[in-house]
Amino acid sequence: MQDIDTGRFTVGVFQDVKWAEKGIDALKRASFASDSLTILAKESPDVGTLIEQALGERGERLQLSAIGAALARGPLIAALQGNARDLPALGLAGTMRRVGFQSHDGRIFEALAARGGVLVAVRSEPRAADALAILHSYGGGNAAIGAWSGRV
Repeated sequence: MQDIDTGRFTVGVFQDVKWAEKGIDALKRASFASDSLTILAKESPDVGTLIEQALGERGERLQLSAIGAALARGPLIAALQGNARDLPALGLAGTMRRVGFQSHDGRIFEALAARGGVLVAVRSEPRAADALAILHSYGGGNAAIGAWSGRV
């Protein structure tokens, strides 16, 4: 069995690609490395361009249960996939507990992404509070740190 590094993630959902670009640029200006960032959103040409420009690689196409066709790239995806690689079947609502969020957080992130929002996550320990402040400041809705002590 492969060991998946879940780390600590700070997550927010931006209303669209333009807002996500602003938030990601702010994170980079604050010295958050590209390889600490994750982007996940419904598949579209704009999302594909955002992922390539922000992370330097193309997004992976996933068929997520409650979102549909999505593009994603970053360390949060491996953590959510887990050893069973069941992110497509369980969706965000069923997998966010793996990174310290409660089930209702996963349902909120999933609903916002399904409506066209862009989920941005930062593997952020020890700067989780900094990442949270930036996500909030630049429009990252429902931004939160995955720190629930009942992590599974």
